[in-house]
Amino acid sequence: MHIVSALLVRRSLCRFLVPVVRQVSGRQTTPVPAPAPTKTLPSQTVHLTSNSGIAGYRLLRSMSSQDTTATAAPTIDPVTFEVVCSDTLESLCDYFEELIEGTSSLSQADVMYSDGVLTVNFGRPHGTYVINRQSPNRQIWLSSPTSGPKRYDFVSVKDAIDKGYWLYRHDGVTLHELLHEEVSKIAGRPLDFSALPHSQREP
Repeated sequence: MHIVSALLVRRSLCRFLVPVVRQVSGRQTTPVPAPAPTKTLPSQTVHLTSNSGIAGYRLLRSMSSQDTTATAAPTIDPVTFEVVCSDTLESLCDYFEELIEGTSSLSQADVMYSDGVLTVNFGRPHGTYVINRQSPNRQIWLSSPTSGPKRYDFVSVKDAIDKGYWLYRHDGVTLHELLHEEVSKIAGRPLDFSALPHSQREP
């Protein structure tokens, strides 16, 4: 019995050791298959499952909005921006005050200007315009009850950097052109914003 057991142990050891010796000595005839390549996904790939729900939708909205919120680089220095922006907002404030005083149908309207924010409330059914300074972006932002929000960049003329106009680059319409179109309808007569500072395009 002891002899049989010894033979079985020896055969087992041979079965284990022979492949190892062959592999080390370079005489192995069966090639070892290479591991399958690991597939990698792009770092920004997002996979939504049926359980992703609102969280996944918000993630996609956040990622897609990164490309749409970019704005053009400012074309004027901060000091010049403050000067032309103040000229623009103060002149608009004076214009709207005179407009309301001279228009009987706008007796309920009011104008307020403070710290770079011009608010013109025309009352019902016209709504409120908010025109404000955005120093970090060097822009003027408009909130219109008719056409919604817009961001205006200052476009300087060739001869002087402090001469120019405020342009909404997405539609090519200036701030004063839009106000002319919309506020003329509110006032019930054609208005003229062309005499105000920074309202004229370069000829």
